[in-house]
Amino acid sequence: MKAPHLLEFYGKECPHCERIRTLLDEVEEEVGFEVTRVEIWHNSENEKLMEKYDKEMCGGVPFLYNTESKGWICGEATKEQIIKWAKGELKSNA
Repeated sequence: MKAPHLLEFYGKECPHCERIRTLLDEVEEEVGFEVTRVEIWHNSENEKLMEKYDKEMCGGVPFLYNTESKGWICGEATKEQIIKWAKGELKSNA
């Protein structure tokens, strides 16, 4: 089975992003999924990319998006939520 394509949109100085990044690192190692990390606060092209996927669901960072399941996480989340999102089992944490 092909692993879902996972995107993490974050801001370099964002404390919430730092906390979720620690969980993402654990999930990548434990579950074997790779997350593509996209910094948006200092890159306007990356910000436009986030807007393409966000569609006003979140409007900020951290924002996680699964391009296969269309599932997303806005803000901080639990490790369990992140695993479900990575597997395509979570549509949103809203």
